[in-house]
Amino acid sequence: MLKKIKNFIKKKGTTPIVCLTAYSKNISKILDNYCDAILVGDSLANVLYGMTNTHKISLEMMINHACSVKQGVKKSLLIVDMPKGTYTNNKNAKKNANKIINITKCDAVKIESNNKNFSIIEYLVKSGLPVMGHIGYTPQYKKTFTVAGKSYEEEKKLIKEAKKIEKAGAFSIVLECVSKQVSKKITQSINIPTIGIGSSVECDGQILVTDDILGLSNFNPKFVKKYINLSKLIEKSVQKYKKEVKNKLFPKKINSY
Repeated sequence: MLKKIKNFIKKKGTTPIVCLTAYSKNISKILDNYCDAILVGDSLANVLYGMTNTHKISLEMMINHACSVKQGVKKSLLIVDMPKGTYTNNKNAKKNANKIINITKCDAVKIESNNKNFSIIEYLVKSGLPVMGHIGYTPQYKKTFTVAGKSYEEEKKLIKEAKKIEKAGAFSIVLECVSKQVSKKITQSINIPTIGIGSSVECDGQILVTDDILGLSNFNPKFVKKYINLSKLIEKSVQKYKKEVKNKLFPKKINSY
C-alpha cells in the first residue's frame, strides 16, 4: 500500500497522472491497464443510482462497489470516497476508514474538505490510513455549482487550504473546478500531486467519471470530453437483438443446447 502511494507521489512534476472512476470489476479490469489511480467515487450515487446528489449514498454501498472494483485492480492505486457523514469526527472517521480499507483492501480513502477537517485527515494519517484530499467544488458540502478561485480572496483561501491538507499528511489533492490560474499556483506551492477535474492542464494529473467520457451518462459539463458514444452503440445492438428475436433469427442452432 505505502509503496504504491510513494510511487504515486513521485510522479508529481515528472509525468502526468492518469485517473478515472470505476464502480465494477468489468470496468476496473480495463482501466487497470492504463490508469495510475482508480477512484470508487461517491459519484456512483448520481451515475448508477439516479440520485440528485451524493449526500445519501451509504457506506455499505460504497464498500460493495469497491469490493467489486478491487477484483479487477492489480497495478493501479485504488482509492475509495468516504461518503458524506462518515467522517464528522476523529472517532467515526477512523472507524469508517478502517472498515473501508479492511473490507475492500483498497489503498486509500478520499475526503472532501470543508476547510475544517484538517485535524481529521491528520488523525487518520497518523493512524496509518492514507488520505487523498479534495478542494474546490466539493459536492458533499456545496449545494450549488460554482467555479472556485475566481476572486483574489478565494485564491488565497484555496492555496491556504491545500497547504493545510498537505501539512495534515494527505498524499494528494483533487482540485475540482478550480480556475486555471489558481490550479497552477496550488500545484506549484505544494509537494504532493494535484489531480484536476475541470481544473485545467496545470494540475499534476486528471480524473473524470468513466461513464461520462464513454457517453453513458447525460452529464455534459464543459470539463467533460466524450471519447465515444457508447449509448448509441448499445442502442443499435439492442435494436438488432430485438429484431432478431422478433423474426426468430435468434437463437440459432449454434446458440442452443
